[in-house]
Amino acid sequence: MDKLLAGRRFLVVEDEILVLMMIEDMLSDLGCESVTSAATIGQAIALIKAQIFDAAMLDMNLDGDDSNTVADALAERGVPFIYSTGNTDRDMREGFSDRAVLRKPFSFDELTRKLERLLSP
Repeated sequence: MDKLLAGRRFLVVEDEILVLMMIEDMLSDLGCESVTSAATIGQAIALIKAQIFDAAMLDMNLDGDDSNTVADALAERGVPFIYSTGNTDRDMREGFSDRAVLRKPFSFDELTRKLERLLSP
């Protein structure tokens, strides 16, 4: 059986290195062809402008800044994405309330279920 992310290019926007490493391992286990990461809003925007991604995971808070501009850039290019956050009381921004949210810490199974929904036709 094909893996969920076989042949896909994925962007992870995450500022915590240990969390990023965990996510990269999980995506690799799901067969992801390429995982590109950004730790800041500026890095993420530059990557989105320069590359094509099949999907993304976006931390809601990057070193104290909300990631709304990154969400906008992904949405403008039609890149499906899910949010991740360590916050439990964070309200979703208008226009993005339908986005899936993974609460940190999350399991491999939780990530898989969210990505299956995100990438289903």
